[in-house]
Amino acid sequence: MPALLGTLGFLVPFAGSWRPSYWGDEAASVMSAERSIPKLVAMLGNVDAVHGAYYLGLHFWIELFGASELSTRLPSAIAVGVATAGTFVLARRLVSTSVATVSALVFLMLPRVTNMGAEARSAAIATAVVVWLAVLLLHILRTSRTSTTATRIGLWAGYSALLALGIYLFLYVLLLIPVFALFVWLWTPWRPDRRARIRSWALASTAGVALATPVIIEALNQREQIAFIGRRPPTSVLTAAVNQWFGNPSLAIAAWALVLLAVVLVYAGRGRLAATAQDRAALSVALGWMLVPSATLLIGTQLISPMYSMRYLSICTPAVAIAVGLGIARLRPFWAQTGVLMLIALLMAPTYVAQRGPFGKNEGSDWRQAAAVVQAGALPGDAVVFDESVRPSRKPRLALHLYPAAFQGLRDITLSRPFDATPGLWDLTVPLDWVTERLTGTDRVWVLQYLGSGQNTSGTDIRTLQSLGFTVMATTTVNRTLIIELAR
Repeated sequence: MPALLGTLGFLVPFAGSWRPSYWGDEAASVMSAERSIPKLVAMLGNVDAVHGAYYLGLHFWIELFGASELSTRLPSAIAVGVATAGTFVLARRLVSTSVATVSALVFLMLPRVTNMGAEARSAAIATAVVVWLAVLLLHILRTSRTSTTATRIGLWAGYSALLALGIYLFLYVLLLIPVFALFVWLWTPWRPDRRARIRSWALASTAGVALATPVIIEALNQREQIAFIGRRPPTSVLTAAVNQWFGNPSLAIAAWALVLLAVVLVYAGRGRLAATAQDRAALSVALGWMLVPSATLLIGTQLISPMYSMRYLSICTPAVAIAVGLGIARLRPFWAQTGVLMLIALLMAPTYVAQRGPFGKNEGSDWRQAAAVVQAGALPGDAVVFDESVRPSRKPRLALHLYPAAFQGLRDITLSRPFDATPGLWDLTVPLDWVTERLTGTDRVWVLQYLGSGQNTSGTDIRTLQSLGFTVMATTTVNRTLIIELAR
């Protein structure tokens, strides 16, 4: 059953994952991973240290399989399959096989899961690590009385290593340590070795955090990197409740209703509806896993420093699936459970289809389509000018590095230093009117602008080119990118 559900968990996010264009965060992944190891290490000393382990793994993956959307997103789809199997195993050990099956099916249908499983970022891999970390912890707690000392030490060492790996892949795995403490509290009955178990867990957790100290320190040093979160409008609790995991209001209402049903019946059910102590413990862990990291980031953003993004809570999706699964499992008769699962599939379908559209990534990224327009019309020797007035992750020039074949033979007029020759993530550029002499001998220029940007509105680059004798020949709008062809 874990293998079957894991395979399904891989296929659902994998299907159509290659269709959407890359977007800004994926550009950071691919461009960082394409650096040489020395240049990648140098970059991580200045920026994105929290993603260093993922970038390093992606570096070797790209060397083997290339940098297409299909290739770079494939590890995430595989990780979702592994996480689906882990959700089943965890829920089966917490409750029962029937609840585990429902929870795994819910997990692989969550829009947050189908999104992270089709993205060249570390969220899916980190989620797979934490769900199997929970499985390992539960195994240790249940077998410690019958295991030899050497076996227990080996298992706790494995726990430390896996916890450290999770933190290296995604720093906010640290927020799950209180949840793992709840595991230890609930699955260690009152008996003489209780304190010893708690001490063993505390020691193993401390060792795991100690192993991850380098990335924690670098994250603190580079915390200004996510300061932009503070410039965004604050995320309301209602918005987070809908979009953090569920993607659309209809699915969010259904899912939260099922979680509420589980809370009412598991904690307050009587007679035939009475829940077991095992059910109550499982739901307590699931709710803690869902709510503690979310509340910490939301409150921390308000009181301390910007730290919340809805995507950061991807690591909570196994707990969401188990909480919803417990609600579905309380329904009677059996056909009602089947009907609710079908309803969840129906409600997530529009979001899933949108995620697999050509502009399905954040902010409707369209770099592949824009690159195709340039490739269809440009000739070797033509110049290309990119809009530099938007934030780095939106700049059209990222298409140049993500789809280099489309720009082969074109002259990047405003480039000062390429990204892999800098200590940062992106290219360094100069304004067009500083380097107009580079257009000598050029008869055609392609200008790529972000629709509605400062440069697009002011038209400064276009006026500069017109003053040099160029005339607008054609304008093509893709989705958010404007491609303007100018010729003398």
